Amino acid sequence: MRFDAETINDFLDTPVVLVDGEEYPTYSQYLRTPPDHDDILSTLCTPWGRFVLNVDDAPWKLLRKDLTTLAQTWSVLSYFKLAPTSHTSDINVDKARLIYGLVMKMDLDVGSFISQQISQIAQSSTSRLGFPALIRVPCDIQGVVSDTLIFESLSPVINLAYIKKNYWNPADPSITFLGTRQSIYHISVWSRY
Repeated sequence: MRFDAETINDFLDTPVVLVDGEEYPTYSQYLRTPPDHDDILSTLCTPWGRFVLNVDDAPWKLLRKDLTTLAQTWSVLSYFKLAPTSHTSDINVDKARLIYGLVMKMDLDVGSFISQQISQIAQSSTSRLGFPALIRVPCDIQGVVSDTLIFESLSPVINLAYIKKNYWNPADPSITFLGTRQSIYHISVWSRY
């Protein structure tokens, strides 16, 4: 079975679209530049949010509680769909850059990103299996037969009710509360995702 970028993009129907003159998608270009920590901070965090510094006084991680609701929503989607991890309380600089790219609607080569994640997980001796459905479905299509039963718990549906229950940040200035207590809340900054 192939799990390269092109195969995954074909399977997920996520073609890579480049603008004339581009060699790489916007997110890949962004990763080739040094991170602008101030821009990441102002985009992803509420006004009181700060990077936690490492022993060398370099930005190390963001605390999830300091993220805006939109950034928290993208972080949850990235944990479940793009870069599986069991550690979700803090956001390291690499994960912050991914979330920044998603919030800023940068074009991302999804197949390449997931292919790299699968490779990293496969090479790690401590990681749990990532992307089990993405691995299982193509195997089933190719007729690969397993003699063991696979029990996989499904992730919860990530919808507005889930976000409000688990990741809503009432102190987030990008959230507008309308009307009385019984009215519906909405995020003033809406994403196409």
